Amino acid sequence: MPFSEPSSRALPSLHEFFSPGGILARSPLPYEYRPGQLEMAKAVEKAFTERRHLIVEAGTGTGKTLAYLLPALRTGQRVIVSTGTKALQDQLFFRDIPFLETLLGDLRVCYMKGRANYLCRHKLVTLRDQPILSGLEEIDEYKQIAEWEKQTETGDRAELGDLPETSSLWQKLDARSDACIGSQCPDYQRCFITEMRRRAAESDVIIVNHHLFFADAAVRQMAAAAPDAGILPEAAAVIFDEAHELEEVASSYFGLSVSNLRFEELARDTETLLRAQQSAVNIVPLTQQLRDRARLLWSALPVGDGRQPFQDREGFLEVSGDLYLGVKTTLRQLEAELDRLTGVDEAPALKGRAARLRTELEFVLESNASNMVYWLERRGDGPTASSRRAAARSARITYLQATPIDVSELLHERVFEQIPTVVLTSATLTVQGGFEHIRRRLGLGEARELVVPSHFRYGEQALLYLPPDMPDPRSADFPEAAARSIRRVLELSRGRAFCLFTSYAQMRTLYELLLPVLDFPLLLHGTAPRKALLEEFRNTPNAVLFGTSSFWQGVDVQGEALSCVIIDRLPFAVPTDPIVQARMKSIEEAGGKPFFDYQVPEAVLTLKQGFGRLIRSLEDRGVLVLLDPRIRTQRYGRTFIQSLPPYRVTQTITDVEAFFGR
Repeated sequence: MPFSEPSSRALPSLHEFFSPGGILARSPLPYEYRPGQLEMAKAVEKAFTERRHLIVEAGTGTGKTLAYLLPALRTGQRVIVSTGTKALQDQLFFRDIPFLETLLGDLRVCYMKGRANYLCRHKLVTLRDQPILSGLEEIDEYKQIAEWEKQTETGDRAELGDLPETSSLWQKLDARSDACIGSQCPDYQRCFITEMRRRAAESDVIIVNHHLFFADAAVRQMAAAAPDAGILPEAAAVIFDEAHELEEVASSYFGLSVSNLRFEELARDTETLLRAQQSAVNIVPLTQQLRDRARLLWSALPVGDGRQPFQDREGFLEVSGDLYLGVKTTLRQLEAELDRLTGVDEAPALKGRAARLRTELEFVLESNASNMVYWLERRGDGPTASSRRAAARSARITYLQATPIDVSELLHERVFEQIPTVVLTSATLTVQGGFEHIRRRLGLGEARELVVPSHFRYGEQALLYLPPDMPDPRSADFPEAAARSIRRVLELSRGRAFCLFTSYAQMRTLYELLLPVLDFPLLLHGTAPRKALLEEFRNTPNAVLFGTSSFWQGVDVQGEALSCVIIDRLPFAVPTDPIVQARMKSIEEAGGKPFFDYQVPEAVLTLKQGFGRLIRSLEDRGVLVLLDPRIRTQRYGRTFIQSLPPYRVTQTITDVEAFFGR
């Protein structure tokens, strides 16, 4: 049997656990019987029993995590639970599972992250014996990590609270698969990845996130994958919570990405791991040549910031073909030199890594696969705390990307046909009450459907205010008009608000317009880590947080601290984004209507996520504000209104005033 053996201890039935007077009702948790929670739990258990797929939209406050965790535990077979955000992953493992254990006893559950989150003991020893640390900062970090390694049981860098998120040293020490030598490693039995696999093999439920799930799936599809590259065990079922994020995450992992940083890291790791090998004397000149030639190739790429299509790859190769051939030749020479090394455990893994980098570079520059969009992305300055580190690492990272335009067939073949039961759930999966859009985008064929309405009283708890006389958000008059409306609403709510924007530029413009005229503490996305900003918002009376995309979901602030959510415009995807462009073109070529078939449904789901930040409990109440008049004036506006919960809607500011009792 490929899955875990059934637990010998019988768990309570769903009725015994969820019903009035049942185990949950007698727990310390504030209890309210939720028929929708029990209905969802029954549907999940039935899907497991019948080995069928299920898609469930469970409104906020349903208690959906318990509604799928108990059926998962009752199956007696291994179930993977995958979340869209780390926040939910943490909630499941550190809050929901311990709570269940107080009621049910010990449970066999483990928490898995991507390999880059774990320390590689072999690399730590290698760096100690042949130090190439950059400056006093890295030396201090190395000492800290070396002391921690003696005590940690997991090797999870999250335990290193003082280690900077941007630590360049950690990138030299993490357990990513491209540098792993698997069972040949002298530290294999003590390896944190090996231990994590053991825990997973002994667990009934494994909690991961979508990035790890699809990274693992992508690695398994690679013919040249490194030994032991995949870390997830087989499972009888997978539950995707926050399933509205699946298409974007799957697209990134079923595609290919080659960056200038990967060449730097390959050269660095090769030099570090082979430094003591006399037989590797020919390697160092090649790694330096690889650095130099890769930098020349990358400097020849089209200029520009952010994300942009890379349509004229043929023209680029005509002009820069010699540079490209130089990089490929050096990689082949490096592979050959590594192949000649004997008795060096690290050589095969390094050779495989060089070969993968070469074949992936060939794909993104030469392939004409019809379902791929080819594009460039430049990201801002990397961590450059010291001049030596800046010299060793390119100040900017440039990515050459090949991304599937449509992942529906890939998901159908690699997920829905391979796994007996897949449960998709989220608070935001339907458009106008139906699952057609999400099913089409994800390639989900036969599956049961269930919509579990929230038990919140949205008509009483929330007011949706649509300010009259707002200009089109694309007009030059919009920022000033938006500032006036936001200021008026915040004066009535006494701050206590999220102002959510669809772009950094719009956010900064409104922040600068409102900063001189508002007396409330204003917090700006980008001035501190997201977690720190949320904590400051919770602890600062009357605060207002200005945020962009990462604050639209996965954020839970209950109580009066958040009494208002203001959104600047309908969150349509940027039409010039290369992936969005390619998807719209593909839909049009297939005879569809890109705006109505793709952009509107995607914007509906995003708006539902943004507004979902406000009402998080039965006690919460507040005002939602949308400054975009198109929800009233355009025909497609009805799609948005009909997809939202049954808020009370007004265009009158006196209703907002009355709601706040002013």
